[in-house]
Order: sequence, then structure tokens, then C-alpha cells
Amino acid sequence: MRLLILAGFWFFSVLYPVFAQLPAPDKAAGQDTAGGAPAARSEHFELISDRDDGGLLLKEMEERFGVYNRLFRFDPAQAVFPIRVRAFGNQDDYDSYVSTRLGTTSPGAVYLHYNQRERRELVINRGSPGETKNLPYQALIQFLRAFVSSPPSWMREGFAVYFSTLGFTGEGKISYEENLSWLDTVKGMGEKAPSPEAVLMADNAAYSAAAGLGSPGFSSLAWSLVSFFLNSGNEEYFRTLTDSFLLLSDSKTAEENSEAVMRRIRLWNSLDSFIRDYRFYLDSRKTFTELIAEGQKAWTAGDAASAEIFFMNALNQRPGHYAPYYYMGLLAYEENNYTLAEQYYRSSLQYGADFALVSYALGVNAAAAGKNGEAVNHLRDAAAAAPDRYREKAENLMARLR
Repeated sequence: MRLLILAGFWFFSVLYPVFAQLPAPDKAAGQDTAGGAPAARSEHFELISDRDDGGLLLKEMEERFGVYNRLFRFDPAQAVFPIRVRAFGNQDDYDSYVSTRLGTTSPGAVYLHYNQRERRELVINRGSPGETKNLPYQALIQFLRAFVSSPPSWMREGFAVYFSTLGFTGEGKISYEENLSWLDTVKGMGEKAPSPEAVLMADNAAYSAAAGLGSPGFSSLAWSLVSFFLNSGNEEYFRTLTDSFLLLSDSKTAEENSEAVMRRIRLWNSLDSFIRDYRFYLDSRKTFTELIAEGQKAWTAGDAASAEIFFMNALNQRPGHYAPYYYMGLLAYEENNYTLAEQYYRSSLQYGADFALVSYALGVNAAAAGKNGEAVNHLRDAAAAAPDRYREKAENLMARLR
């Protein structure tokens, strides 16, 4: 179970070490005709911005490019460089620019795709709340369509969602936490979900209605196929995916590219086996909620070893959630590892756990460790924060410590 749940991190751990130091971007000669802002360039990108953090943004885009192309292995000579990025530091300027072209605005970031390659660009509202959420999604689409104007819909949407949690830290480094936000949605569809074949062939008119193309459910199904190809543990499926990238053509329609990929899948994989393995993979993946529930169940049953696996997998899946830390603290306490229990409890507080609950746990833990003074302080905190829940219990325990 540990290996399966952590499988989603394998791909990123392989990619990260290959990043190279990027050269500082050079100023391009001339001005941008749309805004009059000087353009800055890096190896693959041209940036037009009214802000002074262009070097950092270009570095981020190059880092993202490196992550993507370690998987897709596209020949840079096949794309028209530089790839354009336009950044605004003012909300009104961004909204005006985007709405003029789309008829509406899009929070944070949006990729504008045109038949004329020189007009294509990723537009970013730099520093806005929507940038963190939408830039990773839109940046993948820009990268993919720089090489293949009309990729299969499932591939475009699935990889955009898969990489939507690819972040860029203030220290200039890439970070990644596997995106499982759609897992509940896919599992909730059950037998009503369109077949994987329908999703793979969604650009074909005969399949598009069954795939629900354009519906929110399509994003979840497309993501699930990408996750399966990358993380099933079956090398043949991973190879099928990477081979299919070689079949994509910039001159083909999305339907033609979809059919080419589907022929590759059928050539080496029984479709029945593919569908069976895909569904088994989804069943085997646990959502965060499921992992916590399974861990609680195992802990209640006295199976600490299984509980630890579930809670650790939950922690790996969502390292910024308090629940796994709290339960790992309980397990450490049960094993008389009071120092480790305290560390886990304090981490749970850092990520938003109930103050009274954790204060009481810290008090019990400190008492067991023989730190009576610390125990009393924590117990008093718990009683003050939630007297209806902890005052009586805290006072009884403090009386025994005196």
C-alpha cells in the first residue's frame, strides 16, 4: 500500500535533479508593439512585463519547461521560439487586455491561442491570488500547444490538471504535491462514468457525447487517465504513453491526434485489459479522507503498524493538513516516544488543528514524559480554550500531578 500511494511522487523525483542553472535573460532589441514595454528573453521564452521581476518569472517558466519536457521529450526545433509570456502588475490592465481578446476575463492567468503562432501568449496577472492557482494549469497548456496546436483533449486537460500543483517557491525552486482533488469525483461516478475509450476518443464525434466533453467531469476523467499511465507501476502503460507523444503532429486535428494515440494503445494493449487495469488502479488509490478513515479504523482495532501506513500516506498526499500529524502523534505516544509525539502534535497545530484538542494531547504527553510543569501549562490551555470539553478532565489530571 505504501508503494502504491506514494507512486505519484515517483515521476517528479526523477525530474527534479536534472534542472540546470539558467543563464540570465537578455534584453531584446526593440519594443513590444502592444504595450511599449521592453521584452526580456531567456532560452525559450520572451517576456513582456510592466514589472521589475521579469528575471524571476522567466526562470520559473524555464523551470516549468524543463519539467514538462523531461516527460514529453519534444524536439525544441519543432516549436517556434521564443514562447511569449505577458505579465501585468495591475488588475485593471490585466482585465482590460484579456477581456478585449476573450470577451471576458480569467483570474490569475490565461493562455491565448491563435492560429497565427506569433500571436499566441500566456497572460499573467502577476501577484494576484489567481496566479498561484491558474498559472501552473495554463502554463502546461501553453507548453503543449507550442509543439502540438491541437493535442487530444484528454491529454491537454489531463496533463494540465496533473501539473496544476507544480509550484514555484520564493527561493526559485520547483515544488510538487500530487493533485488528487479529482479522485473523489471519479470514484463517485462509479458505473455511470464514461468508458476510458470514450474519454481517450472525446475529439471524435461518435464518442464526444459519452465522454461529456466540456463538462466538469471530463477534467477529472482526463486527469485519472494521465495518473494511470504515469503511476500504474506497469512499464508497458508508461511506455505506451511516451510513445504516443511521438505520434502527435502539429498539422493534425485533435481528432486525428486522438485516433493516432488510440491506435498505439490498441496495438500493444488489449482494450479490455487496459480498462480492467485502469479501474483497478482507481480502486486502489485512496483519497485523503479514505486514508484517514482507514487509519482511524486500524488504530481503533489495535493495528498500529497498519494505522501508521495509512496516516503516513495521508501525510505524503497532503503534507499541509493537520490531521495526519495529530494521528501520528497519537501513535508515537502509544509507543512511549514522547519526544516524537510532541513534534507531531506541534506540527498539527502549525497546520490548523484544534488548539484545545492538541493542548490536551500535549499535556497528557508531557505528563507521561515526567514533565509535570509543561503538562500543567498545556492542560490549563486546553481547559481555557474549551472548558465544556476539557476543564473537568484537565483538572482531574492536574490534581494527580501535584
